[in-house]
Amino acid sequence: MTGPKLNEKSYVAGERSGTKSTAKYVRSSASKARAVLDLIRGLDVVAADEVLQFTDRHIAHDVRKVLASAVANAVNNDSQDAEELVVIACFADEGPTLRRFRPRARGRASRINKRTCHITVIVARMSDDRLSIVQARRERQGGSGASGRPQSSASSRRARVERSRQEAADEESNIDEVNDSSETAAENDDTLESGEVVTGGWAGSAEPLNDGEMPGGYEIKGNAQSMLFHEPGSRYYEATKAEVWFDSVESAEAAGFSKPGASKEQAADADNTDDAAADEAEEN
Repeated sequence: MTGPKLNEKSYVAGERSGTKSTAKYVRSSASKARAVLDLIRGLDVVAADEVLQFTDRHIAHDVRKVLASAVANAVNNDSQDAEELVVIACFADEGPTLRRFRPRARGRASRINKRTCHITVIVARMSDDRLSIVQARRERQGGSGASGRPQSSASSRRARVERSRQEAADEESNIDEVNDSSETAAENDDTLESGEVVTGGWAGSAEPLNDGEMPGGYEIKGNAQSMLFHEPGSRYYEATKAEVWFDSVESAEAAGFSKPGASKEQAADADNTDDAAADEAEEN
């Protein structure tokens, strides 16, 4: 393509009206690159990056890298803010053509043209009026640059660093919590192994030791599921695995535990009382 570039607008060679980046000898034709460049001309760099990211053309990947390079040049060399830049010009020049040949029938050959191009993207700071409009639109969409931005922007790097630091801090706090819980469990195990009595949930009760043995001064075995207690020397005393120990029968009964067979004895006493009342009523 000769003559002035249609995409170049007011950009004049030798006059610094923006920050540019050029990729030379890209293995694609200039016409294919121009079809993609037409999509981003005049857009702010955030919107242009989004368009290129979702454009279903192979050359869009190369154009996106050139755009990111131009933004990086503006940020690092010209101290510009990446979110305030706009694509003022973008064009593709034809590069050298590699000529190859393909054999055909009857000794003939057909030529293959492998074209190349030079892609140029120029960015500059947008006007104050347009900047205010763009910022208002981003705020309505949920934050400045929240939907995407060029990968080379300084703000993107800062966000990634802050996110990495936050994840590392959260991981360290989780490790500290696990260590604290492990130390607490170890202390409890040491307390049980040392034979120190841990009181249970009822008055005059105690939890079994770590090895299941009887705490000192607590001889009454209690079963929390059946709510029965067993005295030393009783029928089921040795076979019962104590879930709680009591210091006396009174403490076990006060906690709601009963002696095995007590319910049957109570029922028999109630029946005897009823029979006696019935006999007395007949005599009267």
